[in-house]
Amino acid sequence: MKNIFVFLAVFFVFAGCSQKQPSWEPQQVDNINYEREIVSVGNKVKLETSMGDITIELDAENAPITVNNFLGYVSEGFYDGLIFHRVIKGFMIQGGGFTPDMDQKDTKAPIKIESSNGLKNDRGTIAMARTSVPNSATSQFFINHADNSFLNYAGPGNPGYAVFGKVIEGMDVVDKIALVQTTRRSGMDDVPVEVVVIESAKIVE
Repeated sequence: MKNIFVFLAVFFVFAGCSQKQPSWEPQQVDNINYEREIVSVGNKVKLETSMGDITIELDAENAPITVNNFLGYVSEGFYDGLIFHRVIKGFMIQGGGFTPDMDQKDTKAPIKIESSNGLKNDRGTIAMARTSVPNSATSQFFINHADNSFLNYAGPGNPGYAVFGKVIEGMDVVDKIALVQTTRRSGMDDVPVEVVVIESAKIVE
């Protein structure tokens, strides 16, 4: 009987962890774009949100495919008007895919995962959200609100999530966003009750 209780305890721990992942349902996961055209622009992006500004320094040296992909969306104004649609205090804030009405925006083809680049999912870093398929990231990203070592690359069987930069200004804004009240909406959990809008995403010097 004791062994049964131990098994159930372990099962529920892993079942809970499986739900705590930065993921979403993609528009498509085929036609992976491994080498998207390089965007020759700056390496910092400012997210002007309804709760304040967040400036991110991108790491093109260690995550060139991911950075180019992100900058491509930024340069096209893709993120302007989208929301942080999933917020979990002590974990992460996720955005870049949904409108305030919870409509998912069409994206480009997925990119190759770069999670083995040595960058860690530490507090304040930005990484790509994806499905259970490693090479499925498109536009959605998340900012780590804590050190999330369980999201790091741990081998081909556990590829983790690709970090491609870090917050250099506005971590207090990330903290404020992480504290907002959330609810279940449009079939998704942890959605802010009052929308947190990315009013604009701009490349800065």
